Amino acid sequence: MIAHTTIDSPLGIMRAGATDSGICLFDFEDRKNIDGIMRRITHHLQDEFVETPHYLLDRLRIQAYEYFAGTRMIFDLPLLLVGTGFQCRVWQALQHIPYGTTRSYLQQSRTLGNEKAIRAVAAANGENGIAIVVPCHRVIGTGGSLTGYGGGLPRKQWLLAHEGAISGATQQGSLF
Repeated sequence: MIAHTTIDSPLGIMRAGATDSGICLFDFEDRKNIDGIMRRITHHLQDEFVETPHYLLDRLRIQAYEYFAGTRMIFDLPLLLVGTGFQCRVWQALQHIPYGTTRSYLQQSRTLGNEKAIRAVAAANGENGIAIVVPCHRVIGTGGSLTGYGGGLPRKQWLLAHEGAISGATQQGSLF
């Protein structure tokens, strides 16, 4: 069974999922591909999401609230990355981008050993189902543009401003 719940955030409701092995889902409920990500997880784990309490979901809820309150910069949760080998390597590399900084897709491609893999890295970023904790929002275009984010560019801008990586996004109230 994959325990499932929703978590309120300043950016909207987020779906969360966990097994005893780790958090496997934390993403925006209204995200364009949320159903596809959940299907990938259920297919890979050969199990179904069930609305039920789980201690890892409780830990995620607390740490997410601390992050949004500005008191947590690093998440301390076991993760269960569910994807292809390449996707998992991309998502692991994302976890090395420090809070309050950004990297370009080109830099991430180089980190993974193939600077020509920019599009593949961007596609893998787009399939990340553990938003914020696996900080795909910290990857931007080479020229500094806020390209691509599964949760939408206003959320990406808010998250980067919240972390101090960029300026210009209001922290007052919800964007949605």
